[in-house]
Amino acid sequence: MSSKRVAVIGRALIVSLILGASWPLVVHSDITTDIAIKEQRSDIESVQIDSTSTRVVESARAKKWGLSHEDWLRYRSLIQGIRGSISPSTLSPIEVLGIHARNAGERRRYAERWAMMMREDAERILAFQHAYDEAHQRLFPQGQLIDAVKLAQHQSKTKTIPDGKLDSNDRVLFFTATNCVACDVILDRLLAKLPTIDGIDIYLLDVAAGDENRIREWAGVRKIKPEWVHERRVTLNVDAGALDKFSLRLGEPLDQRPVVLRRRGDALLSLSSSRF
Repeated sequence: MSSKRVAVIGRALIVSLILGASWPLVVHSDITTDIAIKEQRSDIESVQIDSTSTRVVESARAKKWGLSHEDWLRYRSLIQGIRGSISPSTLSPIEVLGIHARNAGERRRYAERWAMMMREDAERILAFQHAYDEAHQRLFPQGQLIDAVKLAQHQSKTKTIPDGKLDSNDRVLFFTATNCVACDVILDRLLAKLPTIDGIDIYLLDVAAGDENRIREWAGVRKIKPEWVHERRVTLNVDAGALDKFSLRLGEPLDQRPVVLRRRGDALLSLSSSRF
């Protein structure tokens, strides 16, 4: 074999080896790129699905509160700011928007909507309580859990328990939260007694000191007349630790809502809200 032919064959083998060694690398690079593209598409589709799901959920929440899409976006923006930092997590979207209303008309619209919702909820609570009372009487007509006669006899043998009646010189201390429907029902009944007692001091447990707008809005929705406040027949206060002080003074926990106390001179007495 001639030296030229050997040289040609040698070069051919070298080219073949080079191509053979590099070809799998090219194929591997294409596969890797294809996988990366598919993963990127999957990530994009996943983000799109999550975004769609979020919009559906947010739309349903806005509809539940009777709010438009724009109202809901504004609520979300407000709750992510200072309102979300200083207010309880139970504060409703309507209350948030009402507190931050941009004009009197907007404030009145949110206040009316909240008043209607609270009224409807109070009616549902009272209707269920009435149904429960009827069911208990029907199922247990003779089943008194407490014998009132024996209880009275036992009390007379132990110690005198102060009565829970309200006199003309008594003031009622009423501790409530702004979103407590059951508290509102009791408050309505106490306000009806206002002509027969000295007055009612209302303490709001979930309102920060200085938030006078929220206090006024809350009082307006519950139809507390300005003249009552001017005459100090009704006072509006933030709690600021008052409930804890009264609890220590009485030597008993005051953790039910609402808390109703009777002040007669210097004497304090805790009253059960169920009696009103």
